[in-house]
Amino acid sequence: MAKRRTKKRTQVQGKDDSVNTKNGASATSQTPKSMVIRIGAGEVGSSVSQLVKDFRLMMEPDTASRLRERRANKLKDYTSMAGPLGVTHLILFTRSSTGNTNMRLALTPRGPTLHFKVENYSLCKDVAKSLKHPRGSGQTHRTPPLLVMNNFNTPDANENSRVPKRLESLSTTVFQSLFPPINPQATPLTSIRRVMMLNREKSSADGSEEDGYVVSLRHYAIATRKTGVSKRIRRLDPTEQRNTDRKKGLPNLGKLEDVADYLLDPASGGYTSASETELDTDAEVEITENTTKRVLNRREVQRMKKDGDKPAEKQAASKPNVEKRAVKLVELGPRMKLKLMKVEDGMCNGRIMWHNFISKSERDVKKMDDEWNRRKRQKEARKKQQKANIEKKKEEKAKAKANGQAADNEDDEDVSMDDDDYDDQWESDDYDEDAEVEGDDGDESMEE
Repeated sequence: MAKRRTKKRTQVQGKDDSVNTKNGASATSQTPKSMVIRIGAGEVGSSVSQLVKDFRLMMEPDTASRLRERRANKLKDYTSMAGPLGVTHLILFTRSSTGNTNMRLALTPRGPTLHFKVENYSLCKDVAKSLKHPRGSGQTHRTPPLLVMNNFNTPDANENSRVPKRLESLSTTVFQSLFPPINPQATPLTSIRRVMMLNREKSSADGSEEDGYVVSLRHYAIATRKTGVSKRIRRLDPTEQRNTDRKKGLPNLGKLEDVADYLLDPASGGYTSASETELDTDAEVEITENTTKRVLNRREVQRMKKDGDKPAEKQAASKPNVEKRAVKLVELGPRMKLKLMKVEDGMCNGRIMWHNFISKSERDVKKMDDEWNRRKRQKEARKKQQKANIEKKKEEKAKAKANGQAADNEDDEDVSMDDDDYDDQWESDDYDEDAEVEGDDGDESMEE
């Protein structure tokens, strides 16, 4: 009978795994993660619900794309789970009683929070209907988009402007932290497939800030094609077939005698058609084509040098395969216009740092800060008192339990309990309702 194999090891750790385990954190923990939430699941309406789904699709892959909200869920439920799940940003969509759609962008766990009013928006399906050749999602959402920001910093801005310079720097930092940073030397170009564009609009020609802080959001897919090549030739290229839809497949050449009949047929829009060789493009770039190189051993390199031939590495370096490609942006959606209303110091319940409609003097600001500090001290004292009450009741229950066990040991008679007595016992137990509440009722933000 054969000897049974003894399993000695279950998994082999690599060098990166051992380093990450030793440091106590992995590389993925530094990646920004977000949760797009609709507050009031059944009250925001179907349009806002679809906007939330489109926004989640835009924020992929580092977002909770299958998050399901309930009507009973509160903001505290999401903030309590943000830490264990490594969520760094919360994007909250709400709808007011007057019908306005609002968006809050908050950083966990201590803020700040940017309050935006969604002045107008277009869903992904509306954007697709407006395009002649809409583009499907495909593999574009497997990597985070490239963030492009324009006109966020004003050169002549200062602290006395309507939109102070510190607010411009804060909003720029918050939006930049939505996606992981890109290293131009290490990031492959094939991984950049989408672009998220943020443009700060200026109402007047002279650049004055009459309408406050308004940001327009656009979401595009990056499409590249070879220039100077017919569309029919591209359909026969295997590298192009990998990036296109598999349902179309190769053309049917069964009825043709020669492949030239397919390429040079002017009646079917062949190569002689000028429209087939050009592409509606925004720019043309030159890139190095990926080629497979053969690694030569030492003997082959010495033999080639003796014969006077260059090695394959030098030949590839002297004649690189450079091709021209046309870059085109195809809009995916959603399209939004956001107006910044106010900025809070904390996580949706902090001190007001800036307001679009309310401006305060230095005296009012100092008075508001004193009131905020007083409420903060009251909250800390209330929490401390609640914790002391809980500890006191635990001690009383422990003493009562010990006394009850001593009484049961002295009394040998069995005492039967009816159902009514059992219910009375549970109803008579003390339940401190204030001990479960952390005093959030008195922490509303001061906006006046």
